[in-house]
Amino acid sequence: MLIAAVVAGCAVAGLGAGALLSGGDDEGNPQNAAVASPAPGSASPKGDDTPSAQPSKPPAAADDPAVAQAKALDALLKDSNNSRDAVIKAVDSTRNCKDLDKSAADLTAAAGQRDSLVARLGQTPTDQLPGHAELTAQLTKAWQSSASADNHYAAWARQVGDKKGCVKGHARPTKDSAAGDKASGDATAAKKKAAALWNPIARKYGLTPHEWTQL
Repeated sequence: MLIAAVVAGCAVAGLGAGALLSGGDDEGNPQNAAVASPAPGSASPKGDDTPSAQPSKPPAAADDPAVAQAKALDALLKDSNNSRDAVIKAVDSTRNCKDLDKSAADLTAAAGQRDSLVARLGQTPTDQLPGHAELTAQLTKAWQSSASADNHYAAWARQVGDKKGCVKGHARPTKDSAAGDKASGDATAAKKKAAALWNPIARKYGLTPHEWTQL
């Protein structure tokens, strides 16, 4: 009987322990519920329906009234260097008494091209560009001075073609060659100032910067 009582007592204790262990898998366990529930303030699995604040966008470059003017002037400047190589070659040929008729013709044509640039500049609005008054003044002076230099050098080429215009393969200097040198120097000074004024505008609007030699 004593042994039976001990066995019965052990059985009861075993059942109690089993009940305690099986309680951890209960769907109503507060611990499991705490793990499954989202923490306060955490994002819902379905996403936050609150609209997010969008940063304000800077105004597009196209809204700037200076854009069209800058592009128009950029196109004009790209044409300004078309005759440079021909002018350099013509002046060099004149100094060496070579191809004088062609040199005179090329220089005269270059002068006409410079005059055309001045006329086109006068028809190109630039009032919205930074420093537009000084920029257009320097470009005008540069191209007018270049045209003057070309015309003087063309006259020099014709003079060199006359009798005694050359000495040992080199052209004699004349008043026109001196005037051409002076006008060329004036053009260079104006082109340097114009390039310094244009290039910040070009960088601002993503256009073409120019060295003074390209004007």
